[in-house]
Amino acid sequence: MDGKEKRNSNPDSKLSPFNKIRLRSLSQFLKALGPGVITGAADDDPSGIATYSQAGAKFGLGMLWMTLFLLPTMIVIQEMCARIGLLSGNGLAALIKKKYSTKIVYPISTLLIIANTINIGADLGAMSASIKIIFPEVPFVVTTLLFSAFIIIAEIFIPYDKYVKVLKYLVLSLFAYVITALIVGGNISEIFFTIIPSINFSSEYAIMFVAVIGTTISPYLLFWQTSEEAEEDVSKHRIKEIGEGKPKVSPREIMLMKEDIGIGMFFSQFIMWSIIITSAGSLYFAGVTEIQTADQAAGALEPLVKSFPNSGQIAKLIFAFGIIGTGLLAIPVLSASSAFALSDTFGWKEGLEKKFSQAKSFYSVIVASTLIGVWITFSHVNPIQALILASVINAVVTIPILFIVMRLANDKKILEDKINTRFSNIIGWLTFAIMTISVIVMFLSFII
Repeated sequence: MDGKEKRNSNPDSKLSPFNKIRLRSLSQFLKALGPGVITGAADDDPSGIATYSQAGAKFGLGMLWMTLFLLPTMIVIQEMCARIGLLSGNGLAALIKKKYSTKIVYPISTLLIIANTINIGADLGAMSASIKIIFPEVPFVVTTLLFSAFIIIAEIFIPYDKYVKVLKYLVLSLFAYVITALIVGGNISEIFFTIIPSINFSSEYAIMFVAVIGTTISPYLLFWQTSEEAEEDVSKHRIKEIGEGKPKVSPREIMLMKEDIGIGMFFSQFIMWSIIITSAGSLYFAGVTEIQTADQAAGALEPLVKSFPNSGQIAKLIFAFGIIGTGLLAIPVLSASSAFALSDTFGWKEGLEKKFSQAKSFYSVIVASTLIGVWITFSHVNPIQALILASVINAVVTIPILFIVMRLANDKKILEDKINTRFSNIIGWLTFAIMTISVIVMFLSFII
């Protein structure tokens, strides 16, 4: 084969120079997407799906305005955590320990692990319940054990770079809600006017408000984001180990990190918007205002396939695929964030790029937290209600962690000239205040 034939055998050789640049730019852009996109997808875990579905079923479009409120909040808070991890090369717990003391980091890490473990149990329960609505004859115990075993083996034995690719593709399971939202969307003007907040002070609304915030701004995402950016420093050879040395990060790398965060958080809120519209359009307007079972939650997707025979069963299949896909995505993030926090606290070797023999304590936490989650799953709590409860617990735990994140993001000793902007501080402290007040109002609603 001569030189001309060789050049023509390359598909890229037929592209114009401009298109080649665009193709390379797109390839570089997709490769740059990492921790932020995974964080955004993990945010729509089974707990998120159940909470947003319940919000749509119970209040119709009444809580849709929260998607617009939470989008800038998520972008700002996750960007803070990403910037802290990227520029310091440390995880969140390690920085809390260095900046304050073990008296602060111990209770913070404990709260995180408790919230994460409950969340793991609730997510595993939802995944098993989803399988059961399709294959009722399969024992709940068997599916739970199989899911947990698969997750543990995958985290320990699949190399980090390959594992990340798998996690990115799992987010596609959430697009069933986008399609259904377009089908059942309803009146455009009605959806548009939901940007105006609609608030009532009933205990039911207060619980759901706290649950929606808690499942959207979860403590495990703050720890995961920080540690994963630090692990990116290791994988790109800016530092040798997490917590060892100060990484040299270029302005372009900071910009790419911000783009990654922005895209991930937009995706997360777009899915939230779709789930609320889907459940409002197919459940709330049909008189189903309380989701108690996985079957009812799956019913939200039935309009997607209503013209097909056995549409109910197809809807259950789609729902189950979405819950399982997001569960396989979120549970590793939950267990890993616990492992990162404890490793930072006690100075253990850490990182998903390491083999088990190199970070035994780190991986032991992942195994232990997942197995305790399995034990919680067998407590016979209603899976859907357990997911919403997990969201409420997340909101309560996030408050003290967010306070510390705000302090770290304004620390010049850690971030030098890359501390928070005025806008980030306004959004961050406003979010902290709203979350604190909403949790207080929720507790008062039970007393008064």
